[in-house]
Amino acid sequence: MMSGEEEAPTPQQEPEQVTKTDEPPPAAAAAEEEEKAKPASGSGSPASAEEEKPITYRALVLTGYGGCDKIKLQVKSMKKASLKAGEVLVRVKACGLNFAELLGKQGLYELLPSPPVTLGMEGSGVIEAVAEDVTDRKVGDRVIAMNRHGMWQELAVVPANRTFPIPDGMSFEEAAALPINYMTAYMMLFEMANLRPGKSVLIHMAAGGVGIAATQLCQTVQDVTIFGTASASKHETISQGGVTHPIDYRTKDYVTEVRKISPKGVDIVLDPLGGADTQKGFGLLKPLGMLIVFGAANCVTGQKKNLLAMAKTWYNQLTLNTLKLMQTNKAISGFHLGYIRDEELFERTLVKLLELYQQGKIKPHIDSRYHFEEVADAMKRMHDRQNIGKVILLPEPKKSEEKSEEKTESNAEAAENVEKAEAAVSEKKEDAAEEVEAGKD
Repeated sequence: MMSGEEEAPTPQQEPEQVTKTDEPPPAAAAAEEEEKAKPASGSGSPASAEEEKPITYRALVLTGYGGCDKIKLQVKSMKKASLKAGEVLVRVKACGLNFAELLGKQGLYELLPSPPVTLGMEGSGVIEAVAEDVTDRKVGDRVIAMNRHGMWQELAVVPANRTFPIPDGMSFEEAAALPINYMTAYMMLFEMANLRPGKSVLIHMAAGGVGIAATQLCQTVQDVTIFGTASASKHETISQGGVTHPIDYRTKDYVTEVRKISPKGVDIVLDPLGGADTQKGFGLLKPLGMLIVFGAANCVTGQKKNLLAMAKTWYNQLTLNTLKLMQTNKAISGFHLGYIRDEELFERTLVKLLELYQQGKIKPHIDSRYHFEEVADAMKRMHDRQNIGKVILLPEPKKSEEKSEEKTESNAEAAENVEKAEAAVSEKKEDAAEEVEAGKD
């Protein structure tokens, strides 16, 4: 069985057999051979045969750096062998798409191993097997599962301590949407910025996964004012979700807009953009305020790596010294969930988030769902910033009925358009005829 950090072998590459440590002594060899010759009964022989039988599963593999065409849907296989200590095997039901995967396919995510590598950091599903030393998980448990990579596949081996029971009432899709976005937002707001009543927060990309998570978490604290940047078409949704002052960053200068409402600025800025926006964010801070940088979205301008955009972002990056921090009474911090090594903090945070979900205080907003076959469409939607909330990937093969329904809907829409066009032509002819008759009169 592969470990959580290893890639499953391709169908052409048979995995190594797991060596058993309980081999019988030579004296018992003959007896063992005689036992093997007996007809299979009970669970012994069938179980052994089942262990040796390879199982296949589908996986989304990054085969090289570049556009979405570098992500291939492959069929892999492995043999049912003993899990390594501390591992569980999960049948994945839903996966989360994160901006890190957009960076990863361009070679800009340093924690992702070199291709070929299976993508995906979060998912949800049902446990199908557990290692002998795992006592707090069992086969059949519905769990949230996380790993550094390898979650975009139908079967995933993950560390048991990176699985968490899914609460009653939470769907697999919601469970897959929760971990990365909400843990990022929670740790930034409460572990780093120490959000308290009466504070103000500027959330960039407020309609994205982290943006919606941060907005909901801010509402768990009294009297927090939320400024959120998003395109105008998303303002109604984010306003209903709790953003106090939505700002259209495409048509307005958000610095000016914030200053109009709050001349002194804001207490906390969550910056996933980088470059010039980091400088603007630092300038918007009130004394004793904190800027938290947790991304560099300005580097991603196309499907492939853009060296000019990267250079521009780097050139415009905020530079300062400790003396300036002292003189302005401001703080700047960086956050990267991938480098959090404190397992206790990791577990405590996710458990707290699940409690908030059960209390009805937070709820992942699912933007859209795509089957593995449609991963390019899913990534394009996020890249073009069309999503409002989480984009979910579904490992289950797309059913032919769904494809047929889409085709039927498409044909129906086309037929409707033809009918409308014919009706318009007919109407024009009738109008022309009426004009002719009027002329005769």
